Amino acid sequence: MTPSEDDFSAEQGKGDTLSESLSLAEAERIAEALVFASAEPVSENFLAERLPAGADVRAIMLRLTDIYAPRGVNLVRSGDRWAFRTAADLSFVIRKDDSEAKKLSRAALEVLAIIAYHQPVTRAEIEEIRGVQTSKGTLDVLMEAGWVRFRGRRRTPGRPVTLGTTPDFLDHFGLEELRDLPGLEELRGAGLLSGRIPPGFHIPVPSAGNDDLTEDEDPITQLDLEELGLLTPGGEAEE
Repeated sequence: MTPSEDDFSAEQGKGDTLSESLSLAEAERIAEALVFASAEPVSENFLAERLPAGADVRAIMLRLTDIYAPRGVNLVRSGDRWAFRTAADLSFVIRKDDSEAKKLSRAALEVLAIIAYHQPVTRAEIEEIRGVQTSKGTLDVLMEAGWVRFRGRRRTPGRPVTLGTTPDFLDHFGLEELRDLPGLEELRGAGLLSGRIPPGFHIPVPSAGNDDLTEDEDPITQLDLEELGLLTPGGEAEE
């Protein structure tokens, strides 16, 4: 019996579907390997450059997220970057390294919170919110931790430097984006806001976390970096 054209088309369709399924599975394996092998969270641009042409990176990563959701290691997103992390409910079984960084001082925590919720923000604006001066040492601690960075220059007299958080800040605190920062009710429920809250008190809604400069910010130049002590004259980074 000679196969009909319909039979041939059906078999060809099955073959195409199987090929697409294998391609998707291979793309998932590649993405999984790239994230697993990296010591730092991996950006979606990095993945897109190494996955088969036309691969839907976000869809692939979300599928892998579902696969790892019930396991001891989860795939988590911070901004546009992905990393494997110990499941939150199993963190208690992981022995902490003896060299774990010391806890931040109250001043450093206050400054970090202000930067996270109000960014882009200048040092003068931080001091206005806190009501006290902010030492350079406090900012240095946050920058050495990799959680705070210089963003740009504010287009106001004196052109003060603006500060913002980094992708490492999101990763360390398990946030996908800045909008995941806790609001007033969440902070109160966690016991972080105790006592009587002043009338009119509110928690600002953080920005979406876009790295693009705002309309009143200018990019930081090499001369700015030298002035800030991040580069030595001539363009060499300080040790």
